Amino acid sequence: MGRLVGTISRGLRAPIIHSGDDITTFTVDAVLAATKSENIALRDKDVVAITESIVARAQGNYATIDDVAADVKAKYGDNTIGVIFPILSRNRFSVCLKGIARGAKKIVLMFSYPSDEVGNHFIDYDLLDEKGVNPWTDVLTEKEFTEKFGNPIHVFTGVNYIEYYSELIREQGAEVEVIFANNPTAILKYTDCVLNCDIHTRMRTKKLLKNAGAKIVYGMDEILTASVNGSGFNEAYGLLGSNKATEDSVKLFPRNCKEIVVKIQAMLKEATGKNIEVMVYGDGAFKDPVGKIWELADPVVSPGYTDGLEGTPNEIKLKYLADNDLAGLKGEELNKAVAEAIKGKDSDLKGQMITQGTTPRRLTDLIGSLCDLTSGSGDKGTPIILIQGYFDNYIDD
Repeated sequence: MGRLVGTISRGLRAPIIHSGDDITTFTVDAVLAATKSENIALRDKDVVAITESIVARAQGNYATIDDVAADVKAKYGDNTIGVIFPILSRNRFSVCLKGIARGAKKIVLMFSYPSDEVGNHFIDYDLLDEKGVNPWTDVLTEKEFTEKFGNPIHVFTGVNYIEYYSELIREQGAEVEVIFANNPTAILKYTDCVLNCDIHTRMRTKKLLKNAGAKIVYGMDEILTASVNGSGFNEAYGLLGSNKATEDSVKLFPRNCKEIVVKIQAMLKEATGKNIEVMVYGDGAFKDPVGKIWELADPVVSPGYTDGLEGTPNEIKLKYLADNDLAGLKGEELNKAVAEAIKGKDSDLKGQMITQGTTPRRLTDLIGSLCDLTSGSGDKGTPIILIQGYFDNYIDD
């Protein structure tokens, strides 16, 4: 056993970034300034992570509701649009919905229930049982839903999203009808022109709709995949990953992140001589045990990362070793045996009992979640994260 401290995650404070700033120079300068200020020695395999928000801001990757409306109008014409599976979020979806509504004459808004895709609940499962409602088969009108469940208020925000989204649509001059269903094809009884707003299940939803005879099907990831009237865009994710910028505009998910992280890595190598991994991160991937909200409203945790962050951890479970193979050892003898087990572990431990209890998730998802928790989403002012020791193990110096 060498060092007595393992992984350290630090939030680095940085100036406010503006549209047009060079994100690579901004990031490198912030890292070098922080490490000098705190006398931090950088090492090979350290990780520098940048929140997607400042990357998109530097790129000026913004769009207005008029830009969204123009793209929606071009794709759907005057057809009634079935907008299905929206998440319940003022930050993530409300401005997008304004733009969609401005480009439509009528919207049939279909909510999933008892919660949205990322865990924002209308009602508890127990209430479904009490009312005898099967969410997998039952399609409810707004009247039927409110008769059974009242007017649900979101536990954290205090917002009635049924009323809130309906009013946003009407304010843009469109008619709205609300239904509740979990089978995407239920919308086809109302319209065969569909915009599905789910994030991680979007490919399956599109496939089901097309197989069931939908005439026009696009996902949120296909709106603003190219610039409209000079707007920002994202060729891979469209409106997915966007956040509210103002009441009439959104900041889109950043573009060209792979090129950015590779350049930052090279600049840090030149400045420090160290091989540092770099990633852009958005939402972490974890679930709140109280509010039941799954954090990941972005299409991916990391839209760009250097090659050293590819893959999953390859770790043995020390607790399993101590309780089983090395159960009779103590003290220095145990430490030596653990060190030998780590040194002799296979390069791919998948399927071996000695790994049980470790986390078989992608490195970028694990590290991105750590970054999201470190930086927070409020006023910490730490959009850059420095992680050290993440790839060390029990015997590394």
